[in-house]
Amino acid sequence: MPTQAWGGPAAQPGPPEPPRKKNRTAVIAVVAAVAVVAAAGVTAVFVLNKDDSKKDEAKTDKKPSATAPSSASSPAQDGGGDEEDNPRAGVTAKPVVPGWKTVVNPKRHDAFDVPAGWYVASPDTLSSYSKDGKPIISMTGPAYYKKENCTVKDKKTGLTGSSPLAGTGTKGAQGAKTQAEAAKNEALNWVYAVFDQEKTGTFKYTKPKKFTSDHGITGYSSSATVTGVKKTDKCSSDGKSFTVTYTDINGDFATWVLYAAKGVKDEVPDETIKKIMSTLRPLKSTS
Repeated sequence: MPTQAWGGPAAQPGPPEPPRKKNRTAVIAVVAAVAVVAAAGVTAVFVLNKDDSKKDEAKTDKKPSATAPSSASSPAQDGGGDEEDNPRAGVTAKPVVPGWKTVVNPKRHDAFDVPAGWYVASPDTLSSYSKDGKPIISMTGPAYYKKENCTVKDKKTGLTGSSPLAGTGTKGAQGAKTQAEAAKNEALNWVYAVFDQEKTGTFKYTKPKKFTSDHGITGYSSSATVTGVKKTDKCSSDGKSFTVTYTDINGDFATWVLYAAKGVKDEVPDETIKKIMSTLRPLKSTS
């Protein structure tokens, strides 16, 4: 597994655009990483691809709260959402793994399954990690394992932040030149944003390789780890991430992401993550 070479600061996400049009179906959730809440100043170390930052983050509060995922409506446990409040939830997606739950993302036109014990948010939920009160990375249609696994109070702001043991969802990757590049960059981006924004640990990644799921998604996959993370509070931990970048039906790249704490009690096994990856499939809408 190669070790990431550190260079100068990469391109940083610009300020969110002013909200253009309110969508009453949008469900915004801001996830504050425990390793992030006490950090100051944004210095991105990896190239952050263009994704949901311009359109979705424009809908996010200017001062994201350091809380666990929240929702304007009650998230559905089966990933379908509330069809009355969420018209885009009208999709057909049944689990391909018996007993598991299906996660759907109409925006990125994919679906996948997670184990029964996971929490599945509404498809319109935006999950964002922040630094110094500013979102730096995000994805939509998330699901979480042990959603409020660890809670800690930030000594600087006094805010209480909760973090899941693992999270997954899909994001755009239109700024990448290739699927392989996007898969590698996002794997590194997510372990950085979630677990070690101060770059105290060692970052490694796997060389991107061609990926074909068992159900019709093809592209490139990669993974990354950060180990030796400085323990600044009880919730600090090493981390890992897995990605799959594919071409969406609109011709743009999109990246599925799963991040998880590493070396901790109840860590999500790599075998389980790969089984989740194998269920990735194009989302078929009834509309």
